[in-house]
Amino acid sequence: MRQRAIKIGLTSVVLVAAFAGLLYSTLSEGTEYYKHVDEVMADPKAWYGTRLQLHGFVVEDSILRKRDSLDYKFEISNNGAVVPARYTGVVPDTFKNGSEVVLKGRLGRTGSRWTPTA
Repeated sequence: MRQRAIKIGLTSVVLVAAFAGLLYSTLSEGTEYYKHVDEVMADPKAWYGTRLQLHGFVVEDSILRKRDSLDYKFEISNNGAVVPARYTGVVPDTFKNGSEVVLKGRLGRTGSRWTPTA
């Protein structure tokens, strides 16, 4: 009887540890902060390399597209703070000067690569 209780206890500990490890690895990879441009640019060094969803507005006349490609460079701003962004791919129909955007990606030191989301 005692041996059976030890087996059940050991199995439970292993299952709980496996579940906790799986939960931790899943959440740590999928975690993204939702921030506004001015919040991030108040201390950009703290956010370098961090996965973010960044909210702001496309700066007027900042959208540049390479000819015959889907490479875009633009800036987004909020409350006076500005972040440069790069994107490669088909942009949503609502992407234009002054439009509200939420970008998913990482903040880089020299330029950021983002994925616009609806």
